[in-house]
Formats: sequence, C-alpha cells, structure tokens
Amino acid sequence: MKKAIFPGSFDPFTIGHFSVVKRGLQLFDHITIGVGANCSKKAHFPLEKRLEIIRQAFRDEPRISVKAYDNLTIDFAKQEGADFILRGVRSSIDFEYEKSIADINKSLSSIETVILFTEPQHAAISSTIIRDLLSYGKDVTAFLPPGVEL
Repeated sequence: MKKAIFPGSFDPFTIGHFSVVKRGLQLFDHITIGVGANCSKKAHFPLEKRLEIIRQAFRDEPRISVKAYDNLTIDFAKQEGADFILRGVRSSIDFEYEKSIADINKSLSSIETVILFTEPQHAAISSTIIRDLLSYGKDVTAFLPPGVEL
C-alpha cells in the first residue's frame, strides 16, 4: 500500500490544496493530510477549525485521513507509515523552497517527496490571499473546496 502525507498549516485549506490531494489519490492508496504547527506563522483559524474544514472537504473519501501534528514532517510521515510526502507547487519560487526541504528530508530519511504542480486555474490562490480577502469582508467561497464553509 502506497501511503503519503500532505503536510501544511492550511490556514485555510484552499481549492488548490484540494486539487493536489484529489490528484494525489491517483498515485497513492492513502493520504494523511497533516495540519502542522508552524512556529513562524500566527494562525488565523484555530487548529480545530482547520481540521474541520479539511474533514468537511473529504467527508466522502475513505482514503483520506486528517490529523494534527507538532513534530518534524519526516517524523510525522514515519508515524503514519508513509514513504512519501506529497507537495503542491504554484511557482518557481515555491519549487526552489520545496526542493530544498525535499533534499534535507531525503538526507535524513528514506522518504521521497512527490511534487504536483498546481493546476493553472488555481495557481494564484494562496491561503495568504484568502486571509487578506476575508479581512476585508469578501466572499471567498470560489477559492475553497466544494461544500466547504468558513
């Protein structure tokens, strides 16, 4: 069984994240979405709300589980029995960042990183932009997974 984790702070989980996970299900038998504590970021949404949003998005998909974690991503992957880390990349800047992390993770473990490029229609969407829009009272429904409400 091929297992992967899809780690991130997901503050909030976007339609771009959703797309990467759905496409990842073509490659993996099971994906655990790991909502990590990122000490360099102050979360807009509380952890429980972020978990709830993701569970809502995948409520009908038994091959997805959603868990919080507060350790290194490679340690979380090992806890989950995953041999792969799934990541999405929107731009060349994202790619350089993800490659550096993938190289370090590989040197510390046998875990491979699999990168999927964001679909073009989702490339401009980020959690940061969604938080900014929310702060101005804008409707962000179009940028969230189907059936998800904040």
